[in-house]
Formats: sequence, structure tokens, C-alpha cells
Amino acid sequence: MDLEKIKESLSPIERKVLPFLKDGLEIEEILKKSNLTETEIMRALQWLENKGVVKLKSFVKEMITIGDNGKVYVKNGLPEKRFLEVLKERMNISEIKKLAKLDENEIRFSLGFLKERYAISISGDKIEPTSEKDRLLNEILKIETLLKKLPIYLEDITKDEKAIIEMLLKRKDVIRKERKKFVNVELTEIGKKILNEKLEEGLLENVTPNMLKEGSWKGKKFRRYDIKTSVPRIYGGKRHFYSIFLQEVREKLLALGFKEMYGPIIELEFFNFDALFQPQNHPARDWSATYSIKDPKYGRLPDKKLVLAVKRAHEKGVGGSKGWGYKWDGIKASRLIARAHDTAISPRFLSKGVEIPGKYFSLVRCFRPDVIDATHGVEFNQLGGFVIDYELSFRHLLGILKKFVIEITGFEEIKFMPDYFPFTEPSVQVSLKHPQLGWVEIAGAGVFRPELTIPLSVKEPVIAWGFGLDRLAMMKLEIKDIRDLFSRDLSFLRERKGVW
Repeated sequence: MDLEKIKESLSPIERKVLPFLKDGLEIEEILKKSNLTETEIMRALQWLENKGVVKLKSFVKEMITIGDNGKVYVKNGLPEKRFLEVLKERMNISEIKKLAKLDENEIRFSLGFLKERYAISISGDKIEPTSEKDRLLNEILKIETLLKKLPIYLEDITKDEKAIIEMLLKRKDVIRKERKKFVNVELTEIGKKILNEKLEEGLLENVTPNMLKEGSWKGKKFRRYDIKTSVPRIYGGKRHFYSIFLQEVREKLLALGFKEMYGPIIELEFFNFDALFQPQNHPARDWSATYSIKDPKYGRLPDKKLVLAVKRAHEKGVGGSKGWGYKWDGIKASRLIARAHDTAISPRFLSKGVEIPGKYFSLVRCFRPDVIDATHGVEFNQLGGFVIDYELSFRHLLGILKKFVIEITGFEEIKFMPDYFPFTEPSVQVSLKHPQLGWVEIAGAGVFRPELTIPLSVKEPVIAWGFGLDRLAMMKLEIKDIRDLFSRDLSFLRERKGVW
């Protein structure tokens, strides 16, 4: 860009900053002498650099600044100094604490600091000064002198001050080590020429609606726009990328004719386990596998007829089954827990009556105790559901599962393995082949057992499944740490994009 074009493209902020560069002022000096903010000055300098008017060179200096406790000590004196100043003779700790106005932490620190330096001797609860007292007070005075000098750059400190700084850095928030960025500004030959020329005034920045309406823009000269100028990137508001993923999974199922089911986050063990024909002595019902509610501990069981039907299935069996053969406990079934899996919603819906044929799904948050790491969390999303019809087979289930996996993940290599669940028979484990991770289990499924459906007054076959959506999302969204699915890091979230 030639000189005239550069002059015509200078923004108001650049025009305000330029005169200060003639005197070789640093940014801090420009801040003091202009009405501009540091952000405005830096932005103007970056634009001027893009136009070849200046050259910018960044460098960093380490500096020592005073911390919150350090500010208190500058005002009141260091606690070890106050301790020594009141210690004229043999005294007990409570007297020193009161006279020096020290709190428990300051007393504890001062005792250790002064004893380590042989400035005091301790006998029981009595303290007395030693001959080292005056020498140490002089040393403490040097510490206070340094605190009053802060902030100071590391390159400017003396050898003695360095030792003091290393000692103070070990104390809580007395001083802080910080890095400060500086920018050196150098005018280029073009910049020097521009400073010696008169810049045209009155260039229009933009056109307002009134200017267009009145035609007052005619005959005016506009500032030249430089399309190569770097400007701050603007990040518009948007939904969390995982929330978008979940919503699009939901929309795909709705488009396939499925109806969404809802259920409470705080659930009865009855629906979470008992109505699913899971025995009350099953390990998954142990306190270590679920989150129990402390208060209230129990909830109200549903319709008595349904409860009795489930009880009979557990104790004696239904539809040719022998049941589990134990005495079923209604109090245990009424305990409240955080929903442990999505399948807890299915018996709630089935017991109320559903359309036949019917297709239903739930996309819900579930909770289980676990060790949080890159692949595990204590709360997670599950996609569950069922299809009910007059004639359904296990083959129908496998076909639906394959369709779901391909549609949601895009991976087409799928494997089915026999599995066991208390509420389905036959049962199947669904795995897909990931290019880096190999075979990964992503779902469990099966045909609901008669011991589950008969107590719910359901006579037709029901095929059901449950997907771990978080792990599916990790594969689809190429996330390596499951915790990133719930990230609040703005810099990370701004770079994430949808993938559908």
C-alpha cells in the first residue's frame, strides 16, 4: 500500500496514537498522556504494523509484586517483628499475642521463624529473647524495606534482595512473581514520512440511516478500508456442542416416529430395579453402585395392584417362571435414589398403557458412583427405549440397533455378543470398531422378560435397549476426554463445531 493510501486508511484511534510515537514514548506513557485505553492503543499499534507504519517487538519481564498479606504487613509490620518488639523479657504466649495483636496463625509462624533463627528460647509456655534479637530485628527491617519498594523487576534486584525474595515466596501471599509483557515500538521509514505530513481531517467512518435518508453523505470523503487489517475475532453466542449433539440425536428419533418418554431424576428403587425384575440382593443395588437420597429417604410406591404384581413375580414368579424365591421388601423398594439408568423410565410408561404398535425412547441424565477420569464420570447421558408390537423377534432388535449405531456414529463395523441383564432374555451386547480404540462396547439390549411385562399388564413382546451416549459422542465428536463433553472452558468451546 502506498503512502497516500495508508494515510487515507488510518482509523481515528491510529491517528490519535501516531503523534505520541514521534517522541518515542512507551505504551505506559501513551496511556498517561492520552485518553485511550491500553486495549485501544495495542489495537492501533497492531493495525499500524499491518500497514507497515511501525514494527512491534514483544518481550517479557519478570517482576515481584506485593500480595494481600504483604500489604497488611507493610501497614502493620511483619508478625515476627511485632512479636520481638513486645518481647522485652520472659513472657508467656498469651501476653505476647495480646500485646502484639497477633492471630493464631501469626503466633504459630512467628514462633517457628524466631526459634529457627535462635532469636528466642522457649521453656514450657514461657518465651524469652536471646542475644540474637537485635540482629534479627535489623534483618526484618530489610524485609520490610523491600516490601515497600514493590513492585520491582527481577533484573533490578540486588543479591541480598534476591535471598529475601526467595524466602518470602515461601510464605502465603506476601509477594507474588508475575510476568509482564512489554511492546517495543519502532517507526518504519513510511511511519516517519507520515508523521511529517499533514493528515486529512473529516474522513467519514460509516454511513448512518439519517445520512442515507438526507443524502448528506454525497460529496464526502470516506476512510479507505483495509481488508488485510487484523481485527478482534467476534464469537457469537451458541449452544454447547454436546447439547447440540444430544438435540440432534433426539430429532433423528422423533423423525423416525419414536415418541419421547420422561421420568424423574430422583427415582424409586421400585422402578429403577424391582419393576425390571432385578432382585433386591443384586450387587448393582448396593450403596456403592447407586446414589441414595439422605432426606427424604423414602418415597411413595405406585398403585397397589402393580406393587403386588411385581412382588408376586419376585417371590413366586409369573408366566411359568419360579421368580427369585425370596421375601420381597416393600420398604427397600420405596427407597429414593438418583436414577441409575434410563431403563427405569420404561416400566413407568408401560404400566400406564402405551400404543400398540408403539416406538418410545428416552434421552436422560443418569448417575452412578465412579472414579472420574478420561473415560468415566459420575453422571452421564443414556439413550434408551423400546418397541412394542404384536409380532416382534430378536432379529428385529438387531436390525434396529445396527441402524441406530450407523446413524448416530457413522461407524459401520458392528458386532453383537451374548450378554446378561436381569430384565431381558435373550440379551445382547453391542460393540463397534473404532479405528484407534478397536472394539468398544456402546450398548446393552434384549427382549423384556415376561416377569417384567406381565406385572405391567403387557402381553405383547417388547424389545429394548440402552446406549451410553457420552461415549458415542466422544467417537462422533473426536473427543479424547469424556470430561470435555461438559467443559466450560470458553477457549475450547469456541473452537468446537457441529459435525452432523
